[in-house]
Amino acid sequence: MERKNIRFLLQYDGSRYDGWQKQGNTENTIQGRLEQVLSRLTGEQAEVFGAGRTDAGVHALGQVANAHLATDMTEREILDYVNRYLPEDILALKADRVSERFHSRLNAVGKVYLYRIDMAEKSQVFQRRYIYTLGQTLDTEAMSQAAVYLTGTHDFRSFCAGRQVRKSTVRTVEEIAVSCEGTVVELRVRGDGFLYNMVRILAGTLIEVGLGKRTPESMTQILEAEEREAAGFTAPARGLFLAEVLY
Repeated sequence: MERKNIRFLLQYDGSRYDGWQKQGNTENTIQGRLEQVLSRLTGEQAEVFGAGRTDAGVHALGQVANAHLATDMTEREILDYVNRYLPEDILALKADRVSERFHSRLNAVGKVYLYRIDMAEKSQVFQRRYIYTLGQTLDTEAMSQAAVYLTGTHDFRSFCAGRQVRKSTVRTVEEIAVSCEGTVVELRVRGDGFLYNMVRILAGTLIEVGLGKRTPESMTQILEAEEREAAGFTAPARGLFLAEVLY
């Protein structure tokens, strides 16, 4: 039986999960659920590699994962099998065969995240799990000005929730686009990689700029401080989506 490296494009609602990464204290993770299904498919323990470790409550429009599977099934048959047994809040959009050396995380050159904020006092019922209901008006022009200071290659230690960071905290943020439609403000963040909670802290900091609690120019001081306490609050997980992984 041939062993194939299969790449999956995944979509999921992270509301009821403890994040992407499999953990010893819980079986309720996206990676864990996918490994269970693939292990049933092959009859041996499957190992799934994801492009990014989304936190508890974070959603994905375009997560990428791969697994080496011993099976004679075609990619279409694998896709159909996976979707038959995955829960309804996880969907495999594609399954294709890639080279043996392909690794979802190690071969990625960047990611795109979306963060959604509702300025209305109450969000629509069917949106409330997928948006941060702020209930206050934001100055999106000021937020866009602040985003310029945060774009580029910087040490983003101030935007990392991890206390003990041993690896480099230098990252390149290529774009932070602020858009508004009706009462919904959307942040689109594209970069070569992101630290723990980085996008949510960027969102929280930009929200504080939008509320007039910080100036756009103060972003420079936050970056220079290299202290988590210098940046804004960590915006709730429910507003965040991993939109795309770049290769």
